[in-house]
Amino acid sequence: MLKAEFRKLYLQKRKALSNDEVFLLSEKIFEKFIDFFEPNVGHKVHIFIALEKFNEIRTQIFINYFLSRNIRVFVPKIIDAKMISVEIFSETKFSINKWGLSEPISNKNSEVLDFDFVITPLLYCDKNGNRVGYGKGFYDTFFENISKESKKIGVNYFNPDLMIDDVWVKDIPLDYLVTPTDVLSFSKGL
Repeated sequence: MLKAEFRKLYLQKRKALSNDEVFLLSEKIFEKFIDFFEPNVGHKVHIFIALEKFNEIRTQIFINYFLSRNIRVFVPKIIDAKMISVEIFSETKFSINKWGLSEPISNKNSEVLDFDFVITPLLYCDKNGNRVGYGKGFYDTFFENISKESKKIGVNYFNPDLMIDDVWVKDIPLDYLVTPTDVLSFSKGL
């Protein structure tokens, strides 16, 4: 299948989930992540803020956990068609951008590139770690600039079954995918 077909199909699949299912599945994904990766004090985590209208994984569960345990939290912000990484704290103020996403008011790019974990939004991920996002390319550009040691981790309600047929050379695959039932590794030697 092509990315556009996956995008349409998985937006529909997500839309069909009830609020209760979204919260339950998000909780399971969170638990799998914590059990597998064991984030610790001082780790640096870049994580997206869920776009609830698209039934994205409720990442506020992760953010609250990280902040309560002195794990540094960074979130994306789009400025001039470029994604930057802003460090947030419990007192950080947010506003809603033109896409309906909650973003920190601050425009201060953290300049951090050596994240321990980059928790990445997606609509679909295949068995090779290739992801289908919303088609804007922000994360592929972001992945090009961060440390090669940073673990790129997708989170999704659904396990991969079909391959993406139109992967191209600039697509950067994920290292892991966390679903409610599995943590899949795509990195060789891990």
